[in-house]
Amino acid sequence: MQLEAAIQNTINEWLNGNYDQQTKEEIQKLIDSEASTELVDSFYRSLEFGTGGLRGIMGAGSNRINKYTIGTATQGLSNYLLKKYPGEQIKVAIAHDSRNQSDFFAKITADVFSANGIHVYFFKELRPTPELSFAIRHLGCRSGVMLTASHNPKEYNGYKAYGADGGQFTSPDDNMVMDEVANIKSIDEVKFERNDKLVELIGEEIDTLYLDQITALSVSPEAIARQKDLKIVYSPIHGTGITLVPKALAQFGFTNLTLVKEQSTPDGNFPTVVYPNPEEKEAMTLALNKAKEIDADLVLATDPDADRVGIAVKNSDGEFVLLNGNQTGSLLINYLLTAWQEKGKLDGNQYIVKTIVTTNLVEEIAKAKNVEYFNTLTGFKHIGHLITSLQGKKTFIGGGEESYGYLIGELVRDKDAIISCAFIAEMTAFYKDKGSSLYDAMLDMYVEYGLYKEELVSLTKKGKTGAEEIKAMMEKFRNNPPLELGGSKVKTLKDYELGVETNLDTKEKTKLDFPVSDVLQFITEDGSIVSARPSGTEPKIKFYCSVNAPLADKAQFKTVDAALGAKIKSLMDDLQA
Repeated sequence: MQLEAAIQNTINEWLNGNYDQQTKEEIQKLIDSEASTELVDSFYRSLEFGTGGLRGIMGAGSNRINKYTIGTATQGLSNYLLKKYPGEQIKVAIAHDSRNQSDFFAKITADVFSANGIHVYFFKELRPTPELSFAIRHLGCRSGVMLTASHNPKEYNGYKAYGADGGQFTSPDDNMVMDEVANIKSIDEVKFERNDKLVELIGEEIDTLYLDQITALSVSPEAIARQKDLKIVYSPIHGTGITLVPKALAQFGFTNLTLVKEQSTPDGNFPTVVYPNPEEKEAMTLALNKAKEIDADLVLATDPDADRVGIAVKNSDGEFVLLNGNQTGSLLINYLLTAWQEKGKLDGNQYIVKTIVTTNLVEEIAKAKNVEYFNTLTGFKHIGHLITSLQGKKTFIGGGEESYGYLIGELVRDKDAIISCAFIAEMTAFYKDKGSSLYDAMLDMYVEYGLYKEELVSLTKKGKTGAEEIKAMMEKFRNNPPLELGGSKVKTLKDYELGVETNLDTKEKTKLDFPVSDVLQFITEDGSIVSARPSGTEPKIKFYCSVNAPLADKAQFKTVDAALGAKIKSLMDDLQA
């Protein structure tokens, strides 16, 4: 079995270095069985921080999540913090989700931080990602780490690193952390000797503060009081949401919550689902069955670290339908701005935020309500960074991204399914109080602003060869953009890596005021948009399609929706031709 010299060298370092015997035996087993593909994928690179920090398959190797890659990342982060805040007693917070080994990796992270003289606030039990973001800000920490792989399959785990504002690191700090991690040339540089005096356990006291401050954000408590028996079905999909979502709904005033019992116990094997992802219909099956059984008004389901939420509502025919992230996000923004307007709270100093691949319907709603809106790059860290930069100058009402992540208010700097569940329930109560279902409210929104339809098409390309294929695809689109998509001429190419917007008719170029990111957007004459972007956390290239058309009447929804669906298919057929 012949491997590239660099890969073989890394394997030899692990076999001969200061690694535990179990790790060495795992590697030797792969060598003995001549598992060359797995060896290459495990050792061809070191895991790097992407849009969501570290994320990968658990196992032995430099490109796997294990004690040593977690330890190296924490040592690099410690080195960065010690340089950035010299002479200070640095504080960090650590939490973990329900995944297999998340608690073990959290302990390793605490070991390394404390060994470097850093004070650790350690959640003694599993907690949601957004609560960690809240704790960082509340406790005056300089950083924090969440051990999670979000909604990835059970083989994965990960490491989300946060800055002092409670948001994930953005430029230039993300690069500074990556450089510090890359500068660690030997596992011997990682300090694994825990200092127990510097590890402080936290838990319920943070829960109470967080839930109280969420409840204070409520805009329509009177509607909730009148609709408190709203029938809500909730599933945490074996994750951390069970710790706080039921409490948040109860504190908002909802009294009729039904849990999906089969999915209520935290379990890193996610035994009832293929993917623990509320974006997947299969993951919502048990919740939908329960909703039909009790004739629920609303279905909520959160992913393992409870930063994303999927929802289902009854349509005009009384059937439960899943809403996608763009639909839920648009409904939330429309509700928030409407409720703020009704209360006379909009004074021109508020704003909302979305990402560049999230539906433009959100912009149309903001324009109609005379509320300022911002677009950021994909990745909630960019939304969090913007909120921090505008803190004290303008008031953030809400925002989100198409991938089922939303935030209301300024308590945290990451997407927050705890806050979102409470507000989606509040929104449902608000419309029910007016004699409308959430589904009808969505159709009314489309009649007012136009029917926007979005679809995400992902192509999975695993391992080293997959990464090379994705790179080649992006180069092809960049150098030879399509002339026509879905029967409409491509007018504009936005290249966020080069920072240039090109009018393909006149060849005129203008500067894009965004950080560098490997994203391409094709905008056609009829307003359709296709965005191409390699995932920062998964071995995928993602295509975000957005089309729209007027909706004259609610009765025409199915016809117009079907026509837009056909248009998206046509766009993707042209792109892959």
